[in-house]
Amino acid sequence: MKRTVRVNGEPVEPAHGDVVQVGPGVFSVLVDGRVYEARMEGESIVIGGARLSVEVEDPRRLGGARRQTSASGRAVLRSTIPGKVVRVMVQVGQAVVAGQGVLVIEAMKMQNEVKSPREGVVTAVNVVEHETVASGSELVVIEG
Repeated sequence: MKRTVRVNGEPVEPAHGDVVQVGPGVFSVLVDGRVYEARMEGESIVIGGARLSVEVEDPRRLGGARRQTSASGRAVLRSTIPGKVVRVMVQVGQAVVAGQGVLVIEAMKMQNEVKSPREGVVTAVNVVEHETVASGSELVVIEG
C-alpha cells in the first residue's frame, strides 16, 4: 500500500536517504551526500528557509476520514496509536472547527496532535491527561 506525498499541492516521489531526528520537530536529512536540516512547523516543513506545505495521504485511513468528515452527524475520534494522553485541549460543550487540535498523545517520545475532522460541538471527552490509551480507543466525540 503506497502513500501519496504532496509538497505545495504537487505529488512527489520521496527521495531515498537517511533521516535522523535531532530534536523535537527537527530532523537531519542526508540525501546524495548532502545534509539538510528540516523543521516541522504545523503542516509545513522548513528546509533552508523555504517553507513547504506537506500532505501525506495514507490509503488505509481514507475510508475512515471520509466517513468522519461528512457535513453533519457524529464524529468519533479514536486513537490510531497506543500511547499516553499528555494534553486535553477541549471540554464537553465546547465548539470546535475543522483542523482544531483536541488532544495530544505521546508515543515513542513523539507527540501527536489529534485534530477535529470538522466543525461541531464536543459531546464527550473519554480520556484524561496522563491516561494510557490503546490503538482504537474512543477519545472524543464531536456532533456536527
